[in-house]
Amino acid sequence: MATAQLIGILVVFAVMVGLMMTRKVPTILALPIMAIAISFIAGIAFMSKDPEQFTIVKDVLEAGSMRMSTAISGLIFGSLFGKVLSKIGVTETIIKKAAEMAGDKALPISLSFLVVCSVIFAASNGLGMVILVGTIIIPIMISAGLSPMISGIILLLANGIGVTFSVSTLAVYIDVLGLPLETVTSYSWMIGLPLIVVSLLMVVYYVKFQGKRRKAWAMPAKKRNGGQVRSIALISPIIPVVLVFAFKVPLVASIIIGIAAALILSTPKNPIHVVSSAFVEGIQDVAGAAGLMIGIGMLLNAVMSTEVSAILQPAISMMIPHNQLTFILVFGLLSPLAIYRGPLNVWGLGSGIISLLVAGGMNPVAAMVALRLDSNVQAVCDPTNSHNVWVSDFTKTDVNEVLKKTIVWITLSTVVGLFISSFFLY
Repeated sequence: MATAQLIGILVVFAVMVGLMMTRKVPTILALPIMAIAISFIAGIAFMSKDPEQFTIVKDVLEAGSMRMSTAISGLIFGSLFGKVLSKIGVTETIIKKAAEMAGDKALPISLSFLVVCSVIFAASNGLGMVILVGTIIIPIMISAGLSPMISGIILLLANGIGVTFSVSTLAVYIDVLGLPLETVTSYSWMIGLPLIVVSLLMVVYYVKFQGKRRKAWAMPAKKRNGGQVRSIALISPIIPVVLVFAFKVPLVASIIIGIAAALILSTPKNPIHVVSSAFVEGIQDVAGAAGLMIGIGMLLNAVMSTEVSAILQPAISMMIPHNQLTFILVFGLLSPLAIYRGPLNVWGLGSGIISLLVAGGMNPVAAMVALRLDSNVQAVCDPTNSHNVWVSDFTKTDVNEVLKKTIVWITLSTVVGLFISSFFLY
């Protein structure tokens, strides 16, 4: 019976991955469907009069929808912070100053935007911020002689680096693995440094050998809103990051302090309107991601239930790395499984798989590091990312070509990160 249930659960996983990859079913619906289907296969009751019994209605749907509340809150406040920075002109001013300092040479301007945009995305990320930054920097890079493809890749690399240090995304790992904030932040350099080094090498290589083209941009320039802000206000994006990483301030509190500091340093004409409108627009921007987190919570509660864990544990236990070599091989060679919402994608099946690995005896810190390193592949390369799709549409390039040009590089950075971190974890 257990074998048949295991096969059934694996079939559900495989079918839903296929449907997500072919865009037949969006991930936001696929995750709750998987949670319910897996629960039924494992024999979990739909409802029960016994308040102590684990059921689909009470524990998978109701409690599961609330499980990622910390991450959802961080996501909303991070988006709010990004909107405030945009409305008071900080984001645009930082980009313009970087462009002025770099001049019109392709390599200096590419490296400048990689650094500056990484800082911006560390403060706030998501599709809205990617669109805001991308519509400014991509035309500038193309005008400096870069191809649209390489210009878009530079934006995606900056987003990947920024997400690694973003205070609004750290809460995902806190909710999924139950780790304290201090532990999650203390390993961020192991995840971020290899990606930074490889990204710099990628930019130099592509700009020098593959990224040049004639200086032209057919798309009409957008009119920009807002003017320059005083220079002191430009430190605003790093304030929450410093508070979380250096002073261990909780996520939401650090973002609120960052918002207050940005308003004080920039003194906009109507700060109340800025914050209130930013709050509404920020929620709109992350509504899809918040919905995805609700589905992740449901899937987590389903796979972490006693019934499902007992079925999956024999198969999952074979994947648990017990030394440095297997840690590097398992999560390095399989890191491409983070794309297409695969089994190593924290925004897809990965949250459930990694929780089962931890339940089976894997070090939760090692699981967190591995999942974050594999998430670098997802953040930069995944054709199902909304920001990858937007970048390809904006630059009139193929989203799958972006995958082909980045997957080997980012997988390499993941393997390097796994190698370095393995000395600290095993």
